[in-house]
Amino acid sequence: MRPIHRPRPVRASLRWKIAALAAVTACLVAAAVGVLVHVLTAQDIRDRAGARAFNAVYSAMDVYRRTGVLAYGAELDPIELPAALRHPADGDRHTAYDGHVEGNLGPSVWAAQRTGGPGSPVLAVRVNMSPELYGLHRLDVTMTVASLLALAASAPVAVYGAGLLARRLRRVSQTAGRICAGDLDARTGPTKGRDEVADIAAAVDLMADDLGRRLRTERQFTADVAHELRTPVGGLLAAADLLPPGETEDLLRARVRDLRALVEDLLEISRLDAGAEQPVRARVPLGAVVAEAVARTGTDTEVTVLGSHRAEPPGAEPPHPGSRSAETAETAATAPTAETDPRRLERIVGNLVVNAHRHGGPPVRVTVDGRTVVVRDHGPGFPADLLLHGPRRFHTGAAERGPGHGLGLTIALGQARVLGAELHLENAPDGGAVATLRLPD
Repeated sequence: MRPIHRPRPVRASLRWKIAALAAVTACLVAAAVGVLVHVLTAQDIRDRAGARAFNAVYSAMDVYRRTGVLAYGAELDPIELPAALRHPADGDRHTAYDGHVEGNLGPSVWAAQRTGGPGSPVLAVRVNMSPELYGLHRLDVTMTVASLLALAASAPVAVYGAGLLARRLRRVSQTAGRICAGDLDARTGPTKGRDEVADIAAAVDLMADDLGRRLRTERQFTADVAHELRTPVGGLLAAADLLPPGETEDLLRARVRDLRALVEDLLEISRLDAGAEQPVRARVPLGAVVAEAVARTGTDTEVTVLGSHRAEPPGAEPPHPGSRSAETAETAATAPTAETDPRRLERIVGNLVVNAHRHGGPPVRVTVDGRTVVVRDHGPGFPADLLLHGPRRFHTGAAERGPGHGLGLTIALGQARVLGAELHLENAPDGGAVATLRLPD
């Protein structure tokens, strides 16, 4: 049964959130490691190329000074020599990076040293880094593929681990939902692990124990008070019958009747809370039962049974309030039947109609469509607090809704639960309260 309508927000599963977080973290770690390895390897390649060029210039200069022959790939004043090496200091060896690429040649590292004094040629050696950089490229590809394979292997593990956590949390959530729905015996029980989820489960169970004790105490108090008041109220009603006729006697009798009705309502609520009510089902014409229930309220309520073949002629005067429901009862016999407890159904419909007249505004209409009964008024509608939290005893929701004990909707809700029906409360877009009762198939 759903007493109120609370749209559930669209949410993503915790399992996939954790798995996505793990995947993103793995990607960030792989990217950081890849970038770090690439930068360090590239710097190492450049440093080793510089050292090779430096040593090659030293060896080539030694050969050149002894034999005048250019060895080790050395050149004198090459055209491609970077500008930074064209005027090196006398006797000093220098290196420079050349990022120029031509075919398979480059980037390179040059090393240069002047062969003699100022104005003498510059001997230079070029070390090509393209083979090492190609190896670096292969290393990058290998690391990328390895990272993707590791991510593909770790993603199912992350999904599985997150699923374990999500199932434990879902179990706690389902327990809390059952408690909110009225199952005070719902418990999560022992959970695996000694983590925050286990703490939450234990806290929910502890809360349920305390809540159950409080509610049982409250229900027992309500039942005891109602039972204790029943006898003195009956005595008051009998004593009122002995008073001489008059205005005082009528006023007192009316108040005693109200008090007696309140006591009976409290007793009914206590039985509903205790789960002692059991439906007595029978196959009945739904339209006729609803029309009879409306007629018993003695209110000016329009009853419409969809599917009946009888209608008031156009322009006809509306019948007396007491006869409208009775007339509809005759036509309701053609409506579909339903297997339900007619006494409890009459109780629900009667309470909804009385509540609509007491707190709403005319006209009040009751519509029977299949196994659905809709009671609508044209007043201020249900208060937001009632729609949010559901009906509460001795709470009418708003001062402008008039007098009352807030028990009518509470009883209707409890009786609907006994029938296995769904009672949905909402406000119409154009104003007014709408109560929709859907009987089970």
